[in-house]
Amino acid sequence: MATDLTSLLAEGVILEPSSADSRKQALTLLSQALAAKTKLDARDIFDAVMERERLGSTGVGEGVAIPHARIDRLARPIGGFLRLESGVDFDAVDERPCDLVFMLIAPVGSGADHLRALAQVSRTLRQPNIREALRKAENEQAIRKILCPEAAKASAA
Repeated sequence: MATDLTSLLAEGVILEPSSADSRKQALTLLSQALAAKTKLDARDIFDAVMERERLGSTGVGEGVAIPHARIDRLARPIGGFLRLESGVDFDAVDERPCDLVFMLIAPVGSGADHLRALAQVSRTLRQPNIREALRKAENEQAIRKILCPEAAKASAA
C-alpha cells in the first residue's frame, strides 16, 4: 500500500515528538536510534546522511524532510521518523522549516530498492491528511498508527 510504511519501520524506529532545534540535532537523534536498532555505528549513519545533505537539500516542502543515505553492512532499507515540536531549517525547496523528518538508510548496492523506498516515503508524506494527522499525534504509538496502518490492523485482529 502506497501510504503504509510498515516495511521500512518494522525494523526501524519512530521517535517520540522532540524539541530538537536544529537539523544537526534532529539527524543525530535519528542516527543514534537507527544505530541502536541496526547495530551500526551512529557516527557512520550521521556522516553518510550529512554527506548526502551537502549534495542538495532533502527538505521536500510542506514541512517534510527525507534525509537519506546508503550504508555498508545493511541488509535492506530501514527508516526512522521524528516529528519536531518546532520546524528546523533543512533548506527546503519551499523555504519552510521542516517538522516531519523521515530518515531512510539503505544498503550501498540497493539502487532500485533505495529509490522505491524513497518514492514510497514521498508518496505517503505528500498527502496533506497524513501530514496533518502526524502533526496532531501526541506520541510514538499514535504516529505508528498513521504511518503503519496495515501493521495496526494486523495487531488489532
